[in-house]
Amino acid sequence: MVPNAAPVVTTTVLGYARVSTGHQSLDQQVDALVVAGVDGSRVYSDKLSGTSTREHRPGLATLLNYAREGDAIVVVGIDRLGRNAAEVMATIRELGERGIVLRSLREGIDTSNATGRMIAGVLASLAELELELGRERRTAAREARKARGQSIGRPKALDGHKVALAQRMHAAGEPATTIASTLGVSRATVYRVLAQDES
Repeated sequence: MVPNAAPVVTTTVLGYARVSTGHQSLDQQVDALVVAGVDGSRVYSDKLSGTSTREHRPGLATLLNYAREGDAIVVVGIDRLGRNAAEVMATIRELGERGIVLRSLREGIDTSNATGRMIAGVLASLAELELELGRERRTAAREARKARGQSIGRPKALDGHKVALAQRMHAAGEPATTIASTLGVSRATVYRVLAQDES
């Protein structure tokens, strides 16, 4: 036996693939993961359509429940771990705390070594900084609008003139579809405007 030899650790290599819409294919990501050494039967995946919470990503939730300390999770890119920087970094942090290695093929990250952990830490810090700067920008914009006496929130889809036109067209018997098309808004907006007029 070699003196001071590190104990042999049996690592399970797992893969995760995600696409943002149901009509996109996972094949390219799965193929890349298999080439990188992941057994095709150990690739977890999700197809999303606008939702971003982990509850709506059963593949990721199952993977994280299955993974144990010492295992490695391989992804094509770290953006596959979430829909925004905060989600991605929360997942990376969780993996680090649990002793699970993350390997990202596109970014060349491998948190089993010091360089990979440093890169992941820098990315996490940058993401948190960007989120904080975004909050500060939104707050400053709201305060500036408030100081000028401007409305805060989403602008109205229709101004007073267009509301009046919608009401006249409705009174003339035009269907909501025609009114919406004429004014360049959705039928829901037309229905809402007409409902406010009736209340």
